[in-house]
Amino acid sequence: MDDFDDDSFNDVLGSMEMPTSPKKPKVQPSTIQPVPAATSTANSSNNTSASITVAKPASNPHSVLVHSKQRGNPILKSIQNVPLEFRDDIVPDYVVGRTSCILFLSLKYHNLNPDYICQRLKALGKMYELRVLLVQVDTPEPHNALKSLTRISLLADLTMMLAWNAEEAGKIIETYKQFEKRPPDLIMERVESNPHQKLVAALTNIKPVNKTDAVTLLQTFGNLGNVITASEERLSQVMGLGPRKAKRLFKTLQEPFLNK
Repeated sequence: MDDFDDDSFNDVLGSMEMPTSPKKPKVQPSTIQPVPAATSTANSSNNTSASITVAKPASNPHSVLVHSKQRGNPILKSIQNVPLEFRDDIVPDYVVGRTSCILFLSLKYHNLNPDYICQRLKALGKMYELRVLLVQVDTPEPHNALKSLTRISLLADLTMMLAWNAEEAGKIIETYKQFEKRPPDLIMERVESNPHQKLVAALTNIKPVNKTDAVTLLQTFGNLGNVITASEERLSQVMGLGPRKAKRLFKTLQEPFLNK
């Protein structure tokens, strides 16, 4: 089923308990009624009124907590670098950190049961700060379904990740766990501290000058000041630069820094 009833979705979403910011996950164990997790072959459940809390931490802090309903999911075969701990007392499909969880959804299953993800999110409530919706794209025409899931993700404060096969889905779960405690600057742009590298980086900001061109310019002219004062003709004579790059570089270097 590729066409979804907007009114039906709006009614379900309107009844969902959306997270507020900041969100504080509950960490005390409690008696719960587990909510079934989604797999490519799972059966949906109509029980969305269960009493739920975040389960106690894993016995091994390096383990990914996996809902028992996920046993048999092919994506588990691709999670090889972190241990798995199967539990019945978790609401999401995977817990990859104290404040991070993942809901898995096969797009083929979603097309057959479009209300399923809304029921899962209603059960999840305000739990967890990072809430990932991992969608395995396993249908030939995914656009309409992905459009509706994108809308749901925006409303329910979800980060939607797409995987195109089971192996890729498993690696995404594994990566979230491996990077659980990594600092944010790990993926931030590196700021060069070497003066020469800073000059090279500055020149490569001028398109279409590349890093090799920038190094050649500095070696040819000795410093940035000489590059700036060089004529267009002289710049075009630099090995590998050529008339087109020289013209663009000369024009950029002659532009005033401040607009009058």
